[in-house]
Amino acid sequence: MPTTGTTARATSRSLLLRNRDFRRLWTGSTTGKYGASVTSVALPLVAVTLLHASTFQVGLLTAATWLPWLLIGLPAGAWVDRLPRRPVMLIADAAAMLLFAAIPVAAWLQVLSMGYLLATAVLVGTATVFFQTAYTALLPHLVASEDQAEGNSKLHGSESAAQLAGYGSGGFLVQMVGAANGLFVNAATFAVSFLCVLRIKHREPRGAMAERSRGALGREIGAGLRLTFGDPYLRAMAVSGGAANLALMAYQSILVVFLVREVHLSSGTIGVLMTGGGIGGIVGAFAARRVAARIGSARALIFFELAVPSLALLIPLTTAGFGLVLFVIGYTSVSFGVIAGNILSSTFRQQYCPKDMLGRISASAAFLNYGTIPLGAVLGGALGEALGTRTALWITIAALPAAASLLFFSPIRRARDLPTRSPAAPADQPKAEPAL
Repeated sequence: MPTTGTTARATSRSLLLRNRDFRRLWTGSTTGKYGASVTSVALPLVAVTLLHASTFQVGLLTAATWLPWLLIGLPAGAWVDRLPRRPVMLIADAAAMLLFAAIPVAAWLQVLSMGYLLATAVLVGTATVFFQTAYTALLPHLVASEDQAEGNSKLHGSESAAQLAGYGSGGFLVQMVGAANGLFVNAATFAVSFLCVLRIKHREPRGAMAERSRGALGREIGAGLRLTFGDPYLRAMAVSGGAANLALMAYQSILVVFLVREVHLSSGTIGVLMTGGGIGGIVGAFAARRVAARIGSARALIFFELAVPSLALLIPLTTAGFGLVLFVIGYTSVSFGVIAGNILSSTFRQQYCPKDMLGRISASAAFLNYGTIPLGAVLGGALGEALGTRTALWITIAALPAAASLLFFSPIRRARDLPTRSPAAPADQPKAEPAL
């Protein structure tokens, strides 16, 4: 049973106040997102300013971070479903902390190279695969089904706030201490995440782990794939998400290069502009449940995934001076729509899917969702190199609403609300309460 940390009389209190394990997970996740947002500014600047990397090389660096989802995403889901999730998260945090701390050391020793950065990005990406898969599978065990919508909203909202702080301080941090030294901040955030996960008291029953360990790895991977791509709701979200992430990463991989070389902005200004993404994410997290309650979760998902991010087409119009307003509007709209859509889809999967298969189902969807990200990063870098970054932005950003339109070719378009129980779930599994 999920740990609620409260009685029925306390359900009106905030989940952060009444569930200690969730509070620890929330603290670690929020801190980690802050570090990741600093890294998203600092790492490309390391490549551009210290190593004089080309646009294509910066795209390759972004691709390397996400490549492990394509290579090991599927078996990682089956492995996580066989193992206690908390130790997996601890090992991943420790590995990422050491890898990021080693980058400024390599710069001091003058052995830093693009090859070193690419190898580090692949290893950090591998740790992320295991952490994220275990995190997704553990969360429903810490939070009761009726609290999952609130939990997802708080997690995504606070992560967006952390990203806002990270983007805002990341550019200034790079200016103050240098791009490489700024990565010490990210290493420290993984240390905080490690300590928070270490303090989580929930332990999975040994019997449940033994039951999950039975069966051939290939058969377990196949079961997750069949449910993910055989179910019309899960399939639509996975395919649309994969296409959207391809477009998102294609434009994001060249965004810093565009702002530096085309708009001629400083690192500090770039950091300030990217705070708009954090603001949009906070507003999206606040709006997701409320909009879904008013118009239905299925309709809200299409609105957030398709209509709102269309404003991203303002980004390629960015120029110095007043033209920066266009960047803020477009960039904020993407964050708003993506965060709100992620809250709805995450809550849907946690309630819709059997809990003993959640790691495999999440990894199967992530295989497509995240597996397209390295392809998008390479595509963005190649288009930027061949056509120029502004033209490449027009092409890649236009693909974002086109990807979300795939949701129309599914039952989601015809429904008001997303279902809360999969037909593939065992008959004796309790039906989850509606999230929204």
